[in-house]
Amino acid sequence: MTISEDKMSRESKLILFILILGNFLCLISETVMNVALPNIISNFHVSTSSAQWLTTGYMLIIGISVPISAFLIQRFTLRQLFITAMGLYVVGSFMALITPLFSVLLIARMIQALGTGIVLPLVMSTMLTLVPIHKRGTVIGIFQVAILFAPAIGPVLSGLAIQYYSWRIIFLGLFIAAVVILLFAVYKLKNVLKTSRPTIHIPSVVLSTLGFGGVVYGFSVAGEGSGWSNPFVWITLAIGVIALAVFVKKQTKMESPLISMEPFKSSIFSRSIFLMFLIMMIQFSMMLILPLYFQTAAELSPLETGILMLPGGITLAFTAMIGGRLFDKIGFKPLLIVGLVLLLFILGLFTRISSETTTMEAMILYAFFTIGVGLTVGPVMTLALNQVPKELHAHGSAISNTINQIAGAIGPALYTSVMTMTSQHFIEESSEANKMILKIQGMTKGVHSVYYAALVFAVVSFLLALTLKREKQVETK
Repeated sequence: MTISEDKMSRESKLILFILILGNFLCLISETVMNVALPNIISNFHVSTSSAQWLTTGYMLIIGISVPISAFLIQRFTLRQLFITAMGLYVVGSFMALITPLFSVLLIARMIQALGTGIVLPLVMSTMLTLVPIHKRGTVIGIFQVAILFAPAIGPVLSGLAIQYYSWRIIFLGLFIAAVVILLFAVYKLKNVLKTSRPTIHIPSVVLSTLGFGGVVYGFSVAGEGSGWSNPFVWITLAIGVIALAVFVKKQTKMESPLISMEPFKSSIFSRSIFLMFLIMMIQFSMMLILPLYFQTAAELSPLETGILMLPGGITLAFTAMIGGRLFDKIGFKPLLIVGLVLLLFILGLFTRISSETTTMEAMILYAFFTIGVGLTVGPVMTLALNQVPKELHAHGSAISNTINQIAGAIGPALYTSVMTMTSQHFIEESSEANKMILKIQGMTKGVHSVYYAALVFAVVSFLLALTLKREKQVETK
């Protein structure tokens, strides 16, 4: 089923509803463990670095599996892939719920991640097939709610679970939700994507795994523990970058590439994808650093920190939907300009944040920040994907999701290292005797540096947005 009519059928809307629900659930899992880690460390008597693998490993498996998704989407039906993915997620959630061992919990998270790595690009590829081009902004705006709101709500849900019950309640909730979505898919999901018999090039799979896995793992580890002083980080990144370079070169010469580089022949696609990467990097400056700062400077509990971020998550959801509708009516340029100007202004204000900043002030500023994100990230993603012809939809969605995962690895590592280095330098140079005051002052300086770095990304994004011009978009036939 492909749609070229003015209106989408009820069946198409139901299919997208099921897929977006699955996507939302999978993305909650990316951040739901962050608040639970101290509780898990205590329960299983494991080190912080070991526990961190519940999040790092999850991101790593997604980073490896998403690039292979283009092959899977072409080879298997929508029902086969989505039901398999949600089945893996159900198994992983159940294992995590009942396990008495940390090693089994870690394996369970990896199984969840395998399902997530299939679902993310599958949803986007299906949207490109079902949604007529003049409606894509609206639908991708709704899709952005899952991408941006789910990671924001994850810590709130886990904070509530841990404060009143235990970390196992998190997986009970995920398991029940996944079972409901799986049953819904079994009875209601229809096949709408055409399949073929592409051959899989094993050397490309190996290079993809080494490349994307190396980059995601290297940056993820860099944001923890010894950080950039760890030689293994640099070795892993070097292997990843070299493998990626060889991978890209091979794909350009193959008749049936694992990920086609054809979409990059469009300058609009290339610049839009890079702009999306920059905006996601800006978003991580808030998602990571703001709650971390207030937990330290204001001694907020995990639940209170989640509540601090919640209004921004809700604002982001509404703005993303509105931005999608506006994209279909007025185009991308006004949205990008207004959104990026707002981001520049709010980031400028956050460079003056201090321990005297109230949680209410931070909450309001973050809500305005999310308006800027909502007006930019959806439209720029729609603009990029509108340049991709039908036969390359699977490849375009794989590229977009891979870029998001790489941003998710680089952002936290970059901002954490900037904050840590600035903070340590300030502490070494300061004459303050009170250790608690010194710690807060040092962290404040570090956070200021983070937001200056984010401001640089915002300026580059604004200049890049000015170069984008409307190009003839590819309609689905």
